[in-house]
Amino acid sequence: MQETIVQTNGLPHKNTAVQYNAFSYNINGEQVFLNSAAIHYFRMPKEEWREVLVKAKLAGMNCVDTYFAWNVHEPEEGKWNFEGDNDCGAFLDLCHELGLWVIARPGPFICAEWDFGGFPYWLNNKEDMKFRVFDKQYLTYVDLYMDRIIPIIKEREINAGGSVILVQVENEYGYLASDEVARDYMLHLRDVMLDRGVTVPLITCVGGAEGTVEGANFWSGADHHYNNLVQKQPDTPKIVTEFWTGWFEHWGAPAATQKTAALYEKRMLESLRAGFTGISHYMFFGGTNFGGYGGRTVGASDIFMVTSYDYDAPLSEYVRVTDKYNTAKRMSYFVQATESVLLNAVEGDAALAALPQGFSVRVREKGNERIWFVESSKDERETTSMTLPDGRTIPVTVGPHAVVPVIDRFQLEPGVYLTCNTYLIANEWIDGQHTLIVYAENGQRSYIELESDQPILVQDDGVRRQQMDGDGRVAFDLCHFQEAQFVQLTVGGKPYRIVVINKDSADRAWRIAGKNGAGWAIGYADFDLMADGTFRAALHDSDAEPIHLGDWGALPGGQLAPYVYLQAPVLEGWSSEACELSAVQGQEASQPKAFSELGQPYGHLLYECDIDAGNENATKLVLSKLEDTARVYVNGKQQALVQKVGAAAVEVQLTPNSKNQLQILVQNMGRLNFSPYLGEAKGIAGAVYADGHSIDLLGGWKHEEATVHLNEVNSIAGGSMISRTFSVEAGFDRAVLVGAISGRLSINGKEIKLEGYQDWFLHHTLDISDYIQEGSNLIEMAYVKSPLQRLELLASSSKKELNGWRIADVRKLNRKPYAGETGVPVWHTVQFDKPVLPADVNAKLKLRLTGMSKGTLWLNGIDLGRYWQVGPQEDYKIPMAWLKDRNELVLYDENGASPSKVRLLYDQASSKRWISIQS
Repeated sequence: MQETIVQTNGLPHKNTAVQYNAFSYNINGEQVFLNSAAIHYFRMPKEEWREVLVKAKLAGMNCVDTYFAWNVHEPEEGKWNFEGDNDCGAFLDLCHELGLWVIARPGPFICAEWDFGGFPYWLNNKEDMKFRVFDKQYLTYVDLYMDRIIPIIKEREINAGGSVILVQVENEYGYLASDEVARDYMLHLRDVMLDRGVTVPLITCVGGAEGTVEGANFWSGADHHYNNLVQKQPDTPKIVTEFWTGWFEHWGAPAATQKTAALYEKRMLESLRAGFTGISHYMFFGGTNFGGYGGRTVGASDIFMVTSYDYDAPLSEYVRVTDKYNTAKRMSYFVQATESVLLNAVEGDAALAALPQGFSVRVREKGNERIWFVESSKDERETTSMTLPDGRTIPVTVGPHAVVPVIDRFQLEPGVYLTCNTYLIANEWIDGQHTLIVYAENGQRSYIELESDQPILVQDDGVRRQQMDGDGRVAFDLCHFQEAQFVQLTVGGKPYRIVVINKDSADRAWRIAGKNGAGWAIGYADFDLMADGTFRAALHDSDAEPIHLGDWGALPGGQLAPYVYLQAPVLEGWSSEACELSAVQGQEASQPKAFSELGQPYGHLLYECDIDAGNENATKLVLSKLEDTARVYVNGKQQALVQKVGAAAVEVQLTPNSKNQLQILVQNMGRLNFSPYLGEAKGIAGAVYADGHSIDLLGGWKHEEATVHLNEVNSIAGGSMISRTFSVEAGFDRAVLVGAISGRLSINGKEIKLEGYQDWFLHHTLDISDYIQEGSNLIEMAYVKSPLQRLELLASSSKKELNGWRIADVRKLNRKPYAGETGVPVWHTVQFDKPVLPADVNAKLKLRLTGMSKGTLWLNGIDLGRYWQVGPQEDYKIPMAWLKDRNELVLYDENGASPSKVRLLYDQASSKRWISIQS
């Protein structure tokens, strides 16, 4: 076993609790498969931590992976918050109490679809601030943050009696730069941690640094990522630092539910097949982007995160088990049962086994012990035959385009071997018997073979079997029913038990590790461990009887209905007030200012100025720097909703020969959490011009002899140069190019260099005023891909800049009685009583915002986040922990929509009845 040796101030420091070699990590002298659940303490109330962590442990997770969000802990410069929901030390302590190791990821950059990637908003106010680079000013603030966060982590390391086993340096830096380019920056962060006393191994993900162990982040392509890590670090363990269980969602996009439970299972098997000995399920529980903490990401101008961070993860936003949770649990149990091979296996010769056409196989082996991974290219489930290297032929059933493991001569104990063509999820002593639990689809058959150098005696219970090679080898042909089957036998006089269940029962199987060994409870829809050490289980509407294996008391008696009826509180008696837009009392400025400049991290700002219309009855406004959605009003009437941002052009109607009042309502929709260009100004941060002009540049491009439209599918080679012309009117001296701009770009023969450009970013706002000329202009750029959403030129005259702005926080605007009109911002308020619930339910409350438009919601003064009824999010979490006896719900709706259809409701699982179980 290779020990971890790091350098601290030039002196070697040896870590004793956590070591590793090329196969796996070794913790306290024990080789382990790191099965980690990504859970962020800052995405839920503190009161939910225990329930979420217990669910992770019950799913077979032995580790928790968490980021630390700088902007949560230092929301204003020098004002630190490590209390209540932000008490990350208490979160780490709870992980330790529950027997869960921790991978700590302090950043400073965390991405996480979290506002600004975790950076506090006020860093944007520092002149010439550069992010994620080796820059003295930036690193000065980073070091101050590390002064606060590292001691919290260090005090809870495994070497100090805690459970932190690994600490990550930065996050996914390899997406921005090579290891060579990143070296000085990454080594500074590494040394910051070492200098502050971190003793556990340091890791990285997607990009490495000397003295750290690199992991890979992915969903598919396990072999590719594994081989890359082998090339870079052949002598370190290979772990998936982020195995993407689902995906984030953003406003106006489809629901991100494309990663199904079946595909999740296949991808995990692919990772095991490749040789990974650690998987961090990102996310295992996603939680919620409360407040303004939902971020924004690359790919287009308007990819803003929804408030829910459910992520289609195994454990839902409401802490409910899902099909993916059951998949993660079953696969974790499989890993636990077989890890003695998985942790020490190498890739074997797949040609030693034979399968018919349409099936392929790979193998990982430890000596003569093997796990074969059989994959089907068939379009339906099929049972085939597989001939093993020693000539045995066994049946294998594989779903369409699925992968299944086949266990071959797996050593249960010295001299006793198992061959099995389906999942083994328990291999341990229970009730004084060596117990094996196997599962397959309902009605499917399993082949299970035991081999020993001692006699095997089977109880005659009618199970189909064949005795082979005297009395030391026996094979079973078993069918998986709704009801469990038990096969009793002895091997060399030792009692053995095989428990045969179907997949539905495996989904409802719960392994509970205790001081006196493991126990199993099979047949419950959900399970929980309470703070007092008692267990609760949710009943399931199944005909199969529950089964308890291990040191349990008697089964609960009586027949209880599995469901109860719950009525959510009714929202009645709304009071509403409209924002008074006639005059804004706010900060005056010659040009609009961004949120951070005004000391406002999130929320809404109203920008106001006057336009002298002259003889015109309309004008096209050009907002040269706008990074958020905006509603435009003229003389108190709404005229437009701007959604595609970066810069924008919008036509508004004016009253001729009059002074017109222009107002622009801007909601901070979240800062970029992943980009080579972090730190964009939120709100309106540049000049606004009247009488501008916009040109759609998606069409009319020339490539060789063809005309190309970039909003259509094209088959042009990446990097090919394309060109087109555009015209600039006389007097226009300002121009902004916005949209999917290529990294190789020139205008009128002058190259424009985009520092830090990445092809995958596909959104830039570029001031090209110094490159344009009146009349015809030529633009040339490299083709990246198509179709594209946007490429637009906005031209204007500096003589038409609008000045004399007044800027106000909408919370400070005067209010007036609401007459039911739409098109004006409105505050809606309602009160409701805390529901009285039966003791045998675990209810979760949500708010359905039917009929609303876009805005923000609060519960008892707590900002629950943004809402926007463009989908995919429809319901919003109301944490039960934040309810009082009497509660106030406030909706700020930008468009004045009526709350008449808004209602509270319980999630579907709230109706399940729970019972107490004693162990």
